[in-house]
Amino acid sequence: MRTLKLTLAYDGTAYAGWQRQQNGLAIQQVIEEALAPMTTRGGAEARRDAEGRRGVPTIAGAGRTDAGVHALGQVASVHVEFDYAPSAVQRALNIRLPADIRVVGVVDATPGFHAQYHARGKTYRYRIATMPVQSPFDRWFVWHAPMPRDLDAMRRAAALCVGTHDFASFQGRGTSVTGTVRTLARCDVREHAGEITVEVEGDGFLRHMVRIIVGTLSEIGAGVRSVDSMAAMIEARDRSSAGLTAPASGLTLLSVRY
Repeated sequence: MRTLKLTLAYDGTAYAGWQRQQNGLAIQQVIEEALAPMTTRGGAEARRDAEGRRGVPTIAGAGRTDAGVHALGQVASVHVEFDYAPSAVQRALNIRLPADIRVVGVVDATPGFHAQYHARGKTYRYRIATMPVQSPFDRWFVWHAPMPRDLDAMRRAAALCVGTHDFASFQGRGTSVTGTVRTLARCDVREHAGEITVEVEGDGFLRHMVRIIVGTLSEIGAGVRSVDSMAAMIEARDRSSAGLTAPASGLTLLSVRY
């Protein structure tokens, strides 16, 4: 039994997120079904698919990106019994996968490697298009919000998020996660050519956490909230105290750290 580590890039626009869903097509499902013809039927990592067929492998992703969220460096792991070279696996998968999902790397991982449980950190980037007219080529990858913003205020508020905090105020509703303490190594706000980017690196993220941080920073930049209110929101540990949830389209998982 081998463990393969896959690095993936995808446009999440057409998908119901990473994780398999009962009522929507997920990226995990598409990749598993592309890999299935290469796997040993009925092996330890095989299970029945929705039609009851054997041989669909179970792939673990480092992060469960939401519907509409993209990735440049998602990482997944899978146990297989075949002996195809990693380069052959990459080529075969990219032949079978749709054009909006690409396998950018495949390597043999150490025994027992798990993409989710062994991840030590992730980096996300959020893009806000601020020009009056949005480029049609960016429409699926940005949040078009053409309003003036105080970048200095956004940066000062973002700095208050860095460090170890209870981010319960920035957790989407409807999640069963009980531990809400996370550590952010950085939360950078930049502007270039009519676009604001917020890049966040941390040891882990709650559901919608980056999108809520971005939505809150946007409101601070627009003068709806003060810079000092960020500290109060963190202290409140109450979702209703924080800002809006920015749209999924502007968010991309850049990389996973091990």
